[in-house]
Amino acid sequence: MTQTAPIDLRSDTVTRPDERMTTAMAAAEVGDDVLDRDPTMRKLERRVAEVLGTEDALWVPSGTMGNLIALSLHLRRGDRFLAPRGAHVLTHELGSAAWLAGGMPEPLDWDAGPGRPSAGLVRSVTGGSAGYDSLRDSLLCLENTHNESGGAAIPPEEHAQLVAAARDNGLAIHLDGARLFNAAVALGVKPAALTVGVDTVQTCLSKGLGAPVGSAVGGTTEFVTEARRMRKMLGGGVRQGGVIAAAGLVALEDTERLRTDHDNAARLAEGLTELGWHVNSPRTNMVLATVPDVGHSLERLRKAGVLAVPMAGRVRFVTHRDVDSGDIDEVLRRIGKAD
Repeated sequence: MTQTAPIDLRSDTVTRPDERMTTAMAAAEVGDDVLDRDPTMRKLERRVAEVLGTEDALWVPSGTMGNLIALSLHLRRGDRFLAPRGAHVLTHELGSAAWLAGGMPEPLDWDAGPGRPSAGLVRSVTGGSAGYDSLRDSLLCLENTHNESGGAAIPPEEHAQLVAAARDNGLAIHLDGARLFNAAVALGVKPAALTVGVDTVQTCLSKGLGAPVGSAVGGTTEFVTEARRMRKMLGGGVRQGGVIAAAGLVALEDTERLRTDHDNAARLAEGLTELGWHVNSPRTNMVLATVPDVGHSLERLRKAGVLAVPMAGRVRFVTHRDVDSGDIDEVLRRIGKAD
């Protein structure tokens, strides 16, 4: 008997480069990026900077490395940095913000909505004077969209208030925008509208945008110069990186396609609700399901031919470019049959 192929909703990182990407990769103009700068890599970095509204940008192998570079350059050893509870830099980067960047994390509650601290909370946590033996606050790290809250997006007006609160209290601002393009599409704004006022920003090309590998970190020209040195320290220097960068350039050509992923997430959430599941109302491409036993539910899903992952005590499904509306209907059919 032929086994049914699983439908993979574990993450939007499982996407595979399409034919346009592989063709561009095969034809890419390349050079040694460490010695002379790879021309295609440099083209990608300038394009990312343009889209994000920063002076310059640097390609990095992963979003975790991009965040680590930014935090390392912002923080002095022992500095406290603020981030929303459940932020990727707090829960999914193996403690590198403390271990390598030397920062003391301070999680912020979601008093403004899922994944979103308020400007008032930032002011209250950092306001007031303290003795020399107190922690020194130096950085606010935002995340848009916020992964553990189910892909919640911070709208421009809230972003501006958070930036103002940080500035008023002497904090630098780093934006973990791994899925910033999802936020921009969901909110109907340009990505640069969601980076206004930040010092640095990281975004991923290898998630919903579909490139096989890579992220970018943006900021001032001076920051990128130092970031390039730190990337080398961390082993992230590349040689003929244009082969990878070419895929990133293709990925940036059609970011509006992410709307399809959001529609499919809404379709999945509606269908799961009809089947009796308790799920969030997705803002972007993630559906979180509250279940009595996460491990048991994941195993039942696997046996039904549906792959998902645990996330913050719930089951997470992520829609992406390799899953169409027909696949979502098939997922619901399989889950319904298994229930």
